[in-house]
Amino acid sequence: MTESFAPAPSLDSPEEQARYDRGAAVLNAVDGGSAPAVMEALADIAPDLAHHIVAFGFGDIYARAGLDPKQRQLVTLGILTALGGCEPQLEVHVRTSLNVGLTPTEIVEALTHAAGYCGFPKALNAIFTAKKVFAARGLLPVGGEPTT
Repeated sequence: MTESFAPAPSLDSPEEQARYDRGAAVLNAVDGGSAPAVMEALADIAPDLAHHIVAFGFGDIYARAGLDPKQRQLVTLGILTALGGCEPQLEVHVRTSLNVGLTPTEIVEALTHAAGYCGFPKALNAIFTAKKVFAARGLLPVGGEPTT
């Protein structure tokens, strides 16, 4: 390949810092405080990945208009369930779903709904991940909220 590409902008540029700052504000608003630990865990191996997770994932995507945080989390829960193998990330997003106001019943219903599209094994893995979060928050048994 003889083509040359322009170098990516520096992550220290004002534009990248603004994206990161916007993403950090969104992430802190919905995450409940566990995001810094994830970013710190990447600091010694993939700090650029940490930057992109915050800047792109939350500064560009999550901050968009059109869906509220509850709707965004329902989409995320469904996608992570369907992908499978993403249980650590699903755990984070179950916590985030609770933080933005989804009830345990709504979360379980979203994960159960996914079974029809991605299969029972993936839905079961997701349910057991949610159960772990609910247990840590004292939210078991699930079922006391209205489902309408």
